[in-house]
Amino acid sequence: MAVHRLSLAVNGRERLLHSQLTTFDPASAGGVTGTGSQADTGTVAIVGLGYVGLPTAVALHGKSPRVIGIDVSEQRLADIAAGDADLTGADQAGLAAALADGSLELTTDPAAAVDAGAVIICVPTPVDAGRTPDLAALRAACASVVRYSRPGQVIILTSTTYVGTTRELLTEPLRRRGLVAGRDVHVAFSPERIDPGNPDHLQSETPRVVGGATPACASRAAEVIGRLTDSVYLVSSAGAAEATKLYENIFRAVTLALANEFADACGALGLDPIEVTLAAGTKPYGFLGVFPGPGVGGHCIPADPHYLLWQLNAAGRRAPLIEQAMTSIAVRPERVIERAAEVMAASGRSLAGARVVVLGASYKGGVRDLRESPALPLLDGLAREGADVAYYDPLIPELELPSGRVLRSLTGPRGADWDLAVVHTLHPGQDYSWAHDCPLVLDATYQFFGAAHRAVV
Repeated sequence: MAVHRLSLAVNGRERLLHSQLTTFDPASAGGVTGTGSQADTGTVAIVGLGYVGLPTAVALHGKSPRVIGIDVSEQRLADIAAGDADLTGADQAGLAAALADGSLELTTDPAAAVDAGAVIICVPTPVDAGRTPDLAALRAACASVVRYSRPGQVIILTSTTYVGTTRELLTEPLRRRGLVAGRDVHVAFSPERIDPGNPDHLQSETPRVVGGATPACASRAAEVIGRLTDSVYLVSSAGAAEATKLYENIFRAVTLALANEFADACGALGLDPIEVTLAAGTKPYGFLGVFPGPGVGGHCIPADPHYLLWQLNAAGRRAPLIEQAMTSIAVRPERVIERAAEVMAASGRSLAGARVVVLGASYKGGVRDLRESPALPLLDGLAREGADVAYYDPLIPELELPSGRVLRSLTGPRGADWDLAVVHTLHPGQDYSWAHDCPLVLDATYQFFGAAHRAVV
């Protein structure tokens, strides 16, 4: 297993701190106790074939002789079988190969997991409209895995969730069935680290963390996770691994909220926040910068910190900094709307009655994913202010706004047809040159450099 440099803002000391981590060594894993052997885990079941589960199944091609993909959605399975899944080019090729040789089997039957030596749970963990964790999919998936578990299996939860989930939804229910973790089955948590749409962040090169119900559980789970990456680190418990993922995404949330606030400060001072961020990034220690934008979307950052806040609130505790960061993230689209009104006012116009087109609707460039996308409240808010709104996103042909209104992406748009273009998401390989012809361009990405007359948020 490879050893990776720590990503800490204490560069120069991470070499000393690295010794405090336990690197999994497959050669020394033979001494684990409990039922089963490494050979037993040859067949792997993946429960949930979304943005984590499907790439995980594809990554196991050639490393596990049989992969059973289980998902409750027949439509999702049909899309995967047809090759119409949102994957990078390399993963698309891997999926085609796995389907062609029959090593990847697709089913909606949760009982199929009984044939697997290892079961990896990869279901979504969103929040509801009130920012309360929605545990329905997680509870259902864990319950089905427990129901069909058998002695010798390795069960690994990867879904981001609250501390204690692995114990509450897997270890304890299994014990009630007579399957003791570390003796009859091996239970662990290993947080996913997949960057959708980014071909530069390969699973095989991204270290993973594993925490087990027992040391034997951690070691057995690490054997399985080691097929996905060349570096696995062991932590003392499943709870420590669960907290690791929460900290990762809370850090991102706080830094993104800070980046947006600092961008507003730069605007007040007549400075370019991208230039300042890049300049600060030349410091080789003590700084980890991110770029501002129109808001924060996706499956992780807008949702995951609320799992910790929810858990702390239940215990009568607070985390004010995290709370403020999440509030700042939630209201960012409103700042974009406010800035759009300012740009229109500077030209002697109002948003009311203006024709406004939003470039890009997905939460991130290169992905077909609308989950928590800031474009949704942005479009709704612009319409609320009286604008005639539309959007252009070749990856998102149709969307439904929070208000219930359904919009369809423009095809062959012309810049001259619109009073204002708001740049939200830029997809690689797409032509946005037509937007240069819009009389006004508001760049919420801070990276749309084609229009000389552009304003930024």
